[in-house]
Amino acid sequence: MKTSDRSVDFGFETVPWAQKAERVRAARRDLAARVHREELAVGQHLLQAGQDREAADHLLRARAEDVRDPSSHKVIVKKGTLLEEPQVEAIVTAPQLLESDIRAQRARVTTLIERLRAMGDDPAAKDLLSVVDHLVRRSIWIVGGDGWAYDIGSSGLDHVLATGRNVNVLVLDTEVYSNTGGQSSKSTPLGAVAKFASAGKTVPKKDIALQAIAYGNVYVARVAMGADPQQTLRAFREAEAYDGPSLVIAYSHCIAHGIEIRTGLDQQYRAVASGHWPLIRYDPLIRTAGGNPFLLDSPRPRISLASYTQRELRYRSLSNTNPAEAERLGALAQEAVDLRWNTYEEMATRGAQMFPTDARKED
Repeated sequence: MKTSDRSVDFGFETVPWAQKAERVRAARRDLAARVHREELAVGQHLLQAGQDREAADHLLRARAEDVRDPSSHKVIVKKGTLLEEPQVEAIVTAPQLLESDIRAQRARVTTLIERLRAMGDDPAAKDLLSVVDHLVRRSIWIVGGDGWAYDIGSSGLDHVLATGRNVNVLVLDTEVYSNTGGQSSKSTPLGAVAKFASAGKTVPKKDIALQAIAYGNVYVARVAMGADPQQTLRAFREAEAYDGPSLVIAYSHCIAHGIEIRTGLDQQYRAVASGHWPLIRYDPLIRTAGGNPFLLDSPRPRISLASYTQRELRYRSLSNTNPAEAERLGALAQEAVDLRWNTYEEMATRGAQMFPTDARKED
């Protein structure tokens, strides 16, 4: 029998092999086209805020030109409705890095909106009104879990960080696929028990903080509110103010850890005190200024890793089923924690020249 004449089961019908292959190829083409369209849509969305801001700046500067040139017939200039040149410059060049900067910009834009509305049906005024809200800097945050950031969406996260765009990413790290039943992820620590790792995970937790730091122009922070709420707040403020991509990784206790949720913040404290979750910040602006951009915000480990892990069922359960393996993985996990801490401590003592430069800015 020729290959093209063979028949196979495909769904609820029997179709020739060649026809099945063509259907598979068509489905793959459709999927590729759909993914491409979705990627384009995401890219256009990320670019839109910047493009709208540029359009608003252009229109506002054009209106300033009309103020300086009374003979211009581009628009109808009504007395008392336009801003003076210093006010225009204040709006267009506002830094908008701090909350106080943004509040001041909102006040300026509100005044501008009132005066533009007073111009009635003037087409130029309507054009500027259509984009004037974009003169206030938009805060863009992408929020996801560790299953997305470490696993199924890791390539997308890496792509966003590599663009250099001013976008913030918050990873709520529960160290397991919390929403789909507690499966192991690349964030699951060495020795922890989860679905697909019932005998204890034998691969260490991936460090996406170091991956992002390697780009040199990404603001990176690892935070734990239960251990240091002030450091958490500072990291969010710095990430928001940073003109570029930022990644904030937040320890998020979860019922899948096998703890009483009311003790979650206490476990966050122990995670930091044991060295399992060192608090760090990496600020490229400090590197640009000639300083060490890697900031190690937590002190050296002051309790053993077991003092943290043995309060969670995801670690204790392996001790009940296979005590020898639990002891072996526990010792390896302590070694991994010590090794990572030594790496971080060495990074915190480096000179600025030992870190990559943000090529978007001049040194």
